[in-house]
Amino acid sequence: MDTGVVMDIASNAMITAIMVASPILLISIIVGLAVSIFQATTHIQEQTLTFVPKVLAIVGVMILFGPWMITVLTTFITELYSGMNTLFL
Repeated sequence: MDTGVVMDIASNAMITAIMVASPILLISIIVGLAVSIFQATTHIQEQTLTFVPKVLAIVGVMILFGPWMITVLTTFITELYSGMNTLFL
């Protein structure tokens, strides 16, 4: 197996991981920032206040983007397995 092929597989894997993780990370950052602004304006410094909105937002994102995430992952795995015959020859 050539190093160029390995690098291509690794870069595709990293791009797929970023694509799948980005909706969850972005919503988590946005909700965390909104809760932090709310805490700063109301002087409520409860540590557990950020937990519930983030969990609810992440569950909502998983419901909305879950099918797309599964499609992206299965496409990557299918392409990886279909090209396996040519990788080891």
